[in-house]
Amino acid sequence: MKNTNPTGTVLYTLEQTIKEYRKMAQKKISSIVHDITVDQCLVLIILHKNPQYSQKEVAEMIFKDNASITRIIDLMVKKDYISRKIHETDRRKFNLEITQKGIETIALLIPTIQKNRTDALAGLSENEIVLLDQLLTKVLINCKTDHEK
Repeated sequence: MKNTNPTGTVLYTLEQTIKEYRKMAQKKISSIVHDITVDQCLVLIILHKNPQYSQKEVAEMIFKDNASITRIIDLMVKKDYISRKIHETDRRKFNLEITQKGIETIALLIPTIQKNRTDALAGLSENEIVLLDQLLTKVLINCKTDHEK
């Protein structure tokens, strides 16, 4: 069966590529840790590298709205991947902290995440990867720019 691009644009192929990558990544992640999603892995990685980030900053990094990130974090707290601590100076805010289970999970998944990325980019040269990144960055900038002036 031939898969055709119904819109005839590269943007459709881009979206299809992202969805297929996420499916592949989820399958491989689930084979190691059965109760975590790609988005939850991203939250763990971001908090591990940036423990000072607020919920809003984490949401921006994984392209989620406030309601979605709240649901993700609630599930991660219930699963004991992260905890919430009341902010010292503003009781309306809280800090997110990775638990020991979260740290162990990151350690388990990092090799798989790296392999997922390697597998997805297989056959591309370093120059092609750099060019792809540059081209996608241009598309991103175009999408953020108001062209109706």
